[in-house]
Amino acid sequence: MVYDVARVRAHFPALREGAAHFDGPGGAQVPDVVGEAVREALTSAVSNRGWVTAAERRAEEIVRRARGTMSEFLNAGSIVFGRSMTQLTYDFSRTLAKNWRPGDEIVVTRLDHDANVRPWVQAAEAARATVRWAPFDRTTGELPVKAVTDLLSDRTRVVAITAASNLLGTRPDVATIAAAAHEAAAFVYVDGVHYTPHVPVDVEAMGADFFVCSPYKFLGPHLGVLAAAPELLETLRPDKLLPSTNAVPERFELGTLPYELLAGTTAAVEFMRSLDGLEEHELALRERMEDGLRELGVRIYSKASSRTPTVLFSVDGLEPAEVYRRLGAEGVNAPAGHFYAIECSRWLGLGDKGAVRAGIGPYTDESDVDRLLKAVARLR
Repeated sequence: MVYDVARVRAHFPALREGAAHFDGPGGAQVPDVVGEAVREALTSAVSNRGWVTAAERRAEEIVRRARGTMSEFLNAGSIVFGRSMTQLTYDFSRTLAKNWRPGDEIVVTRLDHDANVRPWVQAAEAARATVRWAPFDRTTGELPVKAVTDLLSDRTRVVAITAASNLLGTRPDVATIAAAAHEAAAFVYVDGVHYTPHVPVDVEAMGADFFVCSPYKFLGPHLGVLAAAPELLETLRPDKLLPSTNAVPERFELGTLPYELLAGTTAAVEFMRSLDGLEEHELALRERMEDGLRELGVRIYSKASSRTPTVLFSVDGLEPAEVYRRLGAEGVNAPAGHFYAIECSRWLGLGDKGAVRAGIGPYTDESDVDRLLKAVARLR
C-alpha cells in the first residue's frame, strides 16, 4: 500500500502555519482527532472514577480504554501512567533500589537519554551500589551487544538501555542484551521513547521487564507510560499515600489521573495504527535527507546499521545553535543541542553544545526534506 502522506498531513492543523517540522523527536505535532478527544473529555461531565454516577463511569471508561489500548499497542501487560517518562523512571528506580545492597551493580549506557541514566546513577549512589557504564562506538554510533553483556555479573540488578537513541537514532539489539541480563537475574529497563513513534513495539518479544514511552512523541498528549507484567508489579512496593489503593497498577500512580490526556492517548494510538506503510515512508525520506546532506559535505553522526529516521549533523564553521537559528528563520524547524542525551553528546566529542537534529515523522513529506536541504545549502 502506498503511504498517502497528503491525507495524513490534512489531519495536522499545526502544519497550516507553514513550517517544515523536523522537531518531532522532541515532541510531535498532534492530529485533529487527538485534539478533539482531549476537548471532548475536558468538556464532558467527569468525576473521580467510580460506578455510581455517569460522570464517574465516564472517567472509569476513559482510564480502562487507555490502559487496554496501550497494552495492545505495546504487546505488554499492565500499564502505569505518569507525568513523564522521567518521573516514572525516578519513581521506579527508587522503588527497585529498596532491595539493593552495597556492592550490587547497575548497568547504564553512554548512548541513553539522561532520563534513563541519572535516576539509576542517583539511586545507586543512595544504595552504595556500583554503576557500570557501557560505551558505544564513536565512529559508527553502534552499541555492540558485548559492550553491555561484558559488564554483567551475579551482582547486576538492573540493565537500563534505550531501544533507540534520541540523539543518533541507533537501535541496539535489546532482545539479545535482555536475554543475557535475565541469565544474570537482572531486570531490564528499556527507554522506548524514541523507538515507539517509528517501530512496531513488542515488549514481550523484546524481553523488557519495564518499557517506558511518551505519547507526545507519537502524536499524543504530554504524559508518560510504563509497561510491565502485573506479576512483577505485584512484587514492588512504592511509596504512596496511606488511603490510596494498593491495587496494580494504580499503586504506582500518584493522585488523580489526567483523563483528558488518557483520552488523547487512546486517539493517538488509534491514529498511529491507521498509518500503513509508515516505516517505509520514513526510511525513504531519511535516505533522501542523508544523501542530500552528504552531497553538501555536511558532517553526519548517525551511522548505525539499524536506526530510526533521525539524523544528527553539523555544518563545519558554524555553531549548532547558529545553524538552528538560521534554519528556523527559513521555516525549517531542526533544533540543535544535546537533547538531554548529555553522555552521548560528550562521548561523541560534541560536548554540551551537541549538534543539529532532524527527525522525520508521519507528516513529513519530500518537500519538507528538500526545504531542509536547500536551507542547509544556503548556509554553506
